[in-house]
Amino acid sequence: MVRIVPLDVATHFSAWCWRRLAPIISPKRHNRALDNLRIAFPEKSEAERNAIALEHWENLGRVMAETMRIDQVVADPSRLTIRNPKVFQRYARKLGPIIGASLHMGNWELAIWPLTIAETNPACVYRSVNNPYIDRYLRYQRRDLYPGGMFGRGKVEGEHGESQKTARIIMDFVRRGGQLGVVCDLYDRTGLPVPFFGKDARTVAIPAMIARRAGARIWMSRCIRIGKDSRFEIELKELRIPRTANHGEDVKWATAEMTRQFEEWVREMPEQWMWSNRRWS
Repeated sequence: MVRIVPLDVATHFSAWCWRRLAPIISPKRHNRALDNLRIAFPEKSEAERNAIALEHWENLGRVMAETMRIDQVVADPSRLTIRNPKVFQRYARKLGPIIGASLHMGNWELAIWPLTIAETNPACVYRSVNNPYIDRYLRYQRRDLYPGGMFGRGKVEGEHGESQKTARIIMDFVRRGGQLGVVCDLYDRTGLPVPFFGKDARTVAIPAMIARRAGARIWMSRCIRIGKDSRFEIELKELRIPRTANHGEDVKWATAEMTRQFEEWVREMPEQWMWSNRRWS
């Protein structure tokens, strides 16, 4: 049904529904969003934080509709631009191994798009959907966005092997010169505690570990929604990984620096970040 109507009609209707229904249907996640906003913006009033939470639900409503039509968004170049093309063009023909680290902002799946148009066959790490038929359908829709494949982690067997083997597989992929997209702004029980909005948050360290071991660059990327339609701008920033004698400190520094940049981006556009996710324990 989402694919029958024009794309912007579908996203606007979905946003309208999510803004009004999500706080009622999912009060636990709505309260989590407000709790997270209290940590991040203690200086704001409760009304201001609630307004951000409702706008965040609107954005997620649009993302839901776009999830079912991501192939059409990617096929329409008028909907996607690069904010700082000089940064990208500097390396476009000599990319080498790359970790693309993004956050749940705008429509985060599209943060990989610059590597896609560079024809480098990027892949991504994603959470497998429990229903194998839906999982297969979603991966099929994303074949043009991630021509290098999708490394599943979850209960479903991924395209490149079982989820418990994913870490080894993606390391080999990057070592062979691959470009890999990873979303890195969720709470990770086994992650490194680094500051995020003034409070330590356990953060996935795998991107920094792989980049440090494989000699890869980290490109931090955010996807910004322009207006209320499915139009986006992707911003890129390179993060240079230190390579000292202390591997662990190098990884922690890179993870903290990546998280610092994410915080800066979230402060600029808080309504486009996914506040209802777990970020602090």
